[in-house]
Amino acid sequence: MVGRPKSPDYVIFFAIIGLLGFGIVMVYSSSAVSAYVNYNDSYYFLKRQMIWATLGILAMLLTMNIDYHAWRKLAKPIMIVTLVLLVLVLVPGLGKVVNGARRWLGFGSLYLQPSEIAKLSMVLFTANSLARSQDKIGNFVKGVVPQLLMLLLVFGLILKEPDLGTALVVSGTVFILLFAAGAKLSHLGSLGAVGVAGIVAAIIAEPYRLKRLLAFSDPWADPLNSGYHIIQSLYAIGSGGLFGVGLGRSREKFLYLPEPHTDFIFAILAEELGFIGTATVVILFFLFAWRGFKIAISAPDIYGSLLAGGITSMIVLQALMNIAVVTASMPVTGIPLPFLSFGGSSLLFTLSGVGILLNISRFVSLK
Repeated sequence: MVGRPKSPDYVIFFAIIGLLGFGIVMVYSSSAVSAYVNYNDSYYFLKRQMIWATLGILAMLLTMNIDYHAWRKLAKPIMIVTLVLLVLVLVPGLGKVVNGARRWLGFGSLYLQPSEIAKLSMVLFTANSLARSQDKIGNFVKGVVPQLLMLLLVFGLILKEPDLGTALVVSGTVFILLFAAGAKLSHLGSLGAVGVAGIVAAIIAEPYRLKRLLAFSDPWADPLNSGYHIIQSLYAIGSGGLFGVGLGRSREKFLYLPEPHTDFIFAILAEELGFIGTATVVILFFLFAWRGFKIAISAPDIYGSLLAGGITSMIVLQALMNIAVVTASMPVTGIPLPFLSFGGSSLLFTLSGVGILLNISRFVSLK
């Protein structure tokens, strides 16, 4: 224990509650039509999101009251369990296939996404590993390579699902942690170049990824196929204007825009609530990022600093990537918007991570 724990950072707490509120409202608004068509129940996705949000808040309150140092002893066991789950999801008959991707484990209506666990597990593992090897971080072989080996293993398993978006979030988070830990810029630059080359190779290796890249450069070249998602998303955003067409009045959610309640929920938000609504969500993410990185800078020890920075980076990177995809600022990768998109595993483990961040804030003096 470092010092006497105080109250958690309420800026982060209320920013997250605000984002969850937007998420619950928009999940219902964006999914009501497809839920009625597919399940004869307009509240199908809303009810499930409410359950997961409740579980997520309970998990956040629990981790918020667990001394963050306790996660150091659990980092390796959690990573081992995560690796086992990532392997099991690839086994035919165990992993559930949806839209050509094998990303879920479970039975009945209860499913778990191991890659969502992997994001938080990698932060816990890497923060602990880097904190233990601070005197070696300047040495590429002894300080950087051990982190890269675990990253490559996790990256490869997630990419095999396939889930390039999540793999990129994990990689970006580890890269930021290496920078924060004091790795040499020359080492990071070399890793960045190799990483870009690897991403290009991964895109070329899969025809659908190459189509998405080409669609990003000119979506109207194939408006009914590879460019369809981007075009419909831009239609939704453009229709919203300053104040939006009104809550619940989206036209794109009437089976025009694919995945309106998951990956492209931000587009429906823009259509219904306009620039004012999207700006409010972006401001809430900004507040979270500002306070999260401030906690990381002010943490009482290197482990707390790396852990806070890793959790904040993980969430902010994912939000930036999702919004960039929806606004046609980067190719479609299929990644949800934290706290807003429908998804149980994502909500549960992201809120668990926020709870850990809030616990670190209890040992920090913020002004």
